Amino acid sequence: MTAATLKGKTLFITGASRGIGKAIGVRAARDGARVVLFAKTTEPHPKLPGTLYTAAEEIREAGGEALVCVGDIRYEDQVQAAVDKAEAEFGGIDILVNNASAIALTPTEGTTMKSYDLMNQVNSRGTFMTSKLCLPLLRRADNPHILNLSPPLNMNPAWFGRHLAYTMAKYGMSLCVLGMADEYAGKVGVNALWPRTAINTAAVRNHLGGEMAVRAARQPEIMADAAHWILTRPQAECSGNFFIDDEVVRQAGVTDLSVYKVDPQLSDDQLLPDFFLD
Repeated sequence: MTAATLKGKTLFITGASRGIGKAIGVRAARDGARVVLFAKTTEPHPKLPGTLYTAAEEIREAGGEALVCVGDIRYEDQVQAAVDKAEAEFGGIDILVNNASAIALTPTEGTTMKSYDLMNQVNSRGTFMTSKLCLPLLRRADNPHILNLSPPLNMNPAWFGRHLAYTMAKYGMSLCVLGMADEYAGKVGVNALWPRTAINTAAVRNHLGGEMAVRAARQPEIMADAAHWILTRPQAECSGNFFIDDEVVRQAGVTDLSVYKVDPQLSDDQLLPDFFLD
């Protein structure tokens, strides 16, 4: 039985400077984990607070070790350099969290090819490539996991008709779960995690309606707690799943989900649902 702790584990997290990626790292750090933070955010953005360095401070304050790796997930040499740095510093990688993502909720004719390319390069290609480059180290680890922050594969045409390019890019991440879970069965646990509701992140604030949307969201900690439960399961018994955050935390023993609400006064049916869940 795998112990329900990430103490001593090394996590490689993409898009780790803020939001859900950072929250997963901080939760792991509370166990005493080592966290490799990979992103390109080194300077604060006017609309996106937080950098790799502030995230690393929070990791250390929570009790973990942090390794900052500055890079762009679109470039193989930069991802490989970060993987090599993680191996040199921490001796390997136990867990990969593919969190980096780009979003543009545009219809087909309103999608520029620059935007299309960015979403596919970051989401589906970035997830595939980072997994590919981490797998040699993951296969050496005890209880290795890959966790993609991507949705269940829902073939309802409505999810394609609304924002086809974004859906294709996110489903590419989910297809990596489907394929790699089968390819590495018994060797590496590969799963997806997706939120039931909007999460209080910069993406929600900037793309889904600003502060009103944030008020009807849950905090990133629900995703972090759900990820922690998944990543402490025995990999041979936990792979190929498309998990939903509130279902996971309930299974982990959380009975009062109101602790995750941005506004505890809102009822569950007043929360803003996320995409891809009918």
